Amino acid sequence: MINLPFADRLQAGRLLADELTLRRITDEAVILALSRGGVPVGFAVADRLHLPLDVIAARKLGVPWQPELAMGAIAGAERILDDRMVQELGIADEELAQVVAREQTEMRRREDLYRAGEPALDLSGRTAILIDDGLATGNTMRAAVRYVRSFRPSKVIIGVPVGSRDACARLRGEVDELVCLAAPEFFFAVGEWYRDFRQVRDSEVQKLLAEARRRLKEHLASQAA
Repeated sequence: MINLPFADRLQAGRLLADELTLRRITDEAVILALSRGGVPVGFAVADRLHLPLDVIAARKLGVPWQPELAMGAIAGAERILDDRMVQELGIADEELAQVVAREQTEMRRREDLYRAGEPALDLSGRTAILIDDGLATGNTMRAAVRYVRSFRPSKVIIGVPVGSRDACARLRGEVDELVCLAAPEFFFAVGEWYRDFRQVRDSEVQKLLAEARRRLKEHLASQAA
């Protein structure tokens, strides 16, 4: 039984890690956190499971005059678009292209900044566990899943502390397994299920990724000793 709201993303990540330990996750698996909010959750999972942590800079595509209203999402070369919404709102092709170009630029900026010269993890033949702090529409996660599939992992798992029932239902068909700790009946936004849902900054993402690498290196060294 999960008590909501979570204290913060790190606590949610530790609870998610406890659940994932029951799923017989092997040591060839990798944790892929969606930036930025998914990174503290992914850090806690990677630390508990002693797995490598990488980041996916998936981006929401916001309606041009109302950026918080999502009309789709991108991750790498993958794009998810709500065609019905675009048509109903009368969003022109030029407007859509501008939004996509802007988010692609931001996506590349984040990837370059967060990895700090480190290569992306090799996913071929491995279990990829995609982590975020929650699922509202699920579009950003769907784009991330399809992007990750292009690297030919052997298995794809989604892990989230909380999600809307609709998003979880839609995404189950996209992956081998979906782990969601709580799916409240009435779901408005991810942030309502956290007491502390402050914005995650670039500097925090950088710090957590570096700390995850350091801790995993220490763990592997102790295992080899």
